[in-house]
Amino acid sequence: MLVKTYCSAVYGIESAIITVEVNISTGTKYHIVGLPDNAVKESLRRIESAITAIGYRMPRQKIVVNLAPADIRKEGSSYDLSIAVGILAASGQIGSERMENYTLLGELSLDGTIQPVKGALPIAIEARREGFKGIILPKTNAREAAVVSDLNVLGVNRLDEVIDFLEDRKPMERTHIDIEKEFASKINSYEVDFADVKGQENIKRALEVAAAGGHNVILIGPPGAGKTMLAKCLPTILPPLTVEESLQTTKIHSVAGQLSSSQSLLHTRPFRAPHHTISNIALVGGGTTPQPGEISLAHNGVLFLDELPEFKRTVLEVMRQPLESRGITISRAKFTVEYPASFMLVASMNPCPCGYYNHPEKECICGSAVVQRYLSRVSGPLLDRIDLHVEVTPVEFKELISTKSSETSEHIRSRVIQARKIQERRFQHCKQVHCNAHMDPKLLRKICSIDDTGKNLLKTAMVKLNLSARAYDRILKVARTIADMEGAESIQNYHLAEAIQFRSLDRDNWTG
Repeated sequence: MLVKTYCSAVYGIESAIITVEVNISTGTKYHIVGLPDNAVKESLRRIESAITAIGYRMPRQKIVVNLAPADIRKEGSSYDLSIAVGILAASGQIGSERMENYTLLGELSLDGTIQPVKGALPIAIEARREGFKGIILPKTNAREAAVVSDLNVLGVNRLDEVIDFLEDRKPMERTHIDIEKEFASKINSYEVDFADVKGQENIKRALEVAAAGGHNVILIGPPGAGKTMLAKCLPTILPPLTVEESLQTTKIHSVAGQLSSSQSLLHTRPFRAPHHTISNIALVGGGTTPQPGEISLAHNGVLFLDELPEFKRTVLEVMRQPLESRGITISRAKFTVEYPASFMLVASMNPCPCGYYNHPEKECICGSAVVQRYLSRVSGPLLDRIDLHVEVTPVEFKELISTKSSETSEHIRSRVIQARKIQERRFQHCKQVHCNAHMDPKLLRKICSIDDTGKNLLKTAMVKLNLSARAYDRILKVARTIADMEGAESIQNYHLAEAIQFRSLDRDNWTG
């Protein structure tokens, strides 16, 4: 008897419906075909134990399971539930009338319990697109999939619960999420705030400019100056996630298995801070079975690289192209996957190995050659792609003990949102451009026009700082952001002057 059930396979952050065809005929042995990997091939042993554990029998006949389309490689253990139900139906132990309406996914344990899987959200989106009535999946993944409207999301803990539902013996409660209510209640749930940062008003200004235009920023200063805390506060002043941004970011985290059972949508912008021992693949994504890397997990949020010179140079260099394209393409012999990677890069570093080069009070014990060698670990091309270079100085004692309250993240964010609204109106007809940092050269020339005085100012800066053409473009972008923060129609000379000041740590100027 031939029975069809339905599952789904995830490729990148998208999914495809897989038809699980189960045929039981005269003979012996079990066969799985359709380009399965080892995890899928081993599923029949798990399925046999699970079926026996819940009081049913595994047929002692020839069982052929085909995963169609057969030319797409099937990976992982999420096919277990669909195969198990197909075997029970093909052997006549349960009916098959309701199966065509549901997508089934879940990994089976030997006792019949159902374990969570990765990629529930993109699978649920694809199930709705293909016209399925609902999706049956592990209860741990139910809230994640319930984000998709017009789809019955049924969370289960055991295989026998699925059978009872398909046999119409026991109803199953649908998981429902009020997206708007939940989204609104948690959109500002941050543990840090700029009000907690003492002093450092010039750094706060730089980060506000960065947030307003989506610019990359590097903080350089001695240990204990507050670089890490300032970076952690940056997401609190970024505009709140839109539902569309949240869905896209949640899909990436779903595929990577980064969502907990209590999460449905990501409500706040991600903040990723990988350790400096990270590998190339872990940063940008990839592997034998491609998975999103840290740059994709930081999509629509912040990627913080602390102690930048300590990262392997090869790791930093592979990030150069995604910084420009805001995405990463991972190619293998038989397939290609794409992951979005539109993130703000925030990096921090000490000015030298001991950390006290140019310190106002403490003496540096590093020679000039040692300092230069330390700084050269960060390449010029990477620095070119960072818009704001900001020097962080130690906080004075009187500021540390001051009881004067600092400006809150909420107040700073309100100004950032106003500047972003101006940019949204400006770029409303540009599909891939959402803020000033995303402008291409053609758009830059059209929007960031300056007068002769401004051109002379920029010419002087480029000669003295030995800036590249890319640095010239980035100064114009930052100047446009500063003008937007003031609501100015055109870029003024003092906007350019402040933008140039944020390039003060360019390569030729670091070691004085």
